[in-house]
Amino acid sequence: MNRRSAVAALATLALPGCVWRYSMNSGGLPDYIKNVAILPFENQTTSSDLQRELTEGLRKAFSSRLGLREATEDKASAVVRGTIVQYDTDVPIAFSANPAAATSARRRLQLRVDVEIFDQARGRVLWTKKGMSADGDYAENNESAGRKQALDRIINDVIEGAQSQW
Repeated sequence: MNRRSAVAALATLALPGCVWRYSMNSGGLPDYIKNVAILPFENQTTSSDLQRELTEGLRKAFSSRLGLREATEDKASAVVRGTIVQYDTDVPIAFSANPAAATSARRRLQLRVDVEIFDQARGRVLWTKKGMSADGDYAENNESAGRKQALDRIINDVIEGAQSQW
């Protein structure tokens, strides 16, 4: 392919119509799914912040990655709901042999959730996953870093799972 052909091919791909159709396609979701309600997950753990952090993260991801607007449950095309089933912290994974070291141990936390995306327009489950789990590693006394890592993995898996269904 010569240089002129390559430039012409790139220009064709960059046409506003192509970009518009791709970006407004909501990441591969059915065309009628325009908005979503992310309900606070039922929290079966003792960590009260976990529910809020997961809900906020999912709201941002569904908006930025799938192009869906947020709506109330009664007006949404789709509803995301679920349960935070498990949140275990302080699972030891590594120790320092040097007692003078700043970090004496590495820890791991484990997060497990059940998730469902329900199509309210058609009255059917679009995607569901039970026992979705993610780990987060963190330095001793820095649980929030591990929690963020695990939440980011769960959110990414929900988005990828939803996209893979269409």
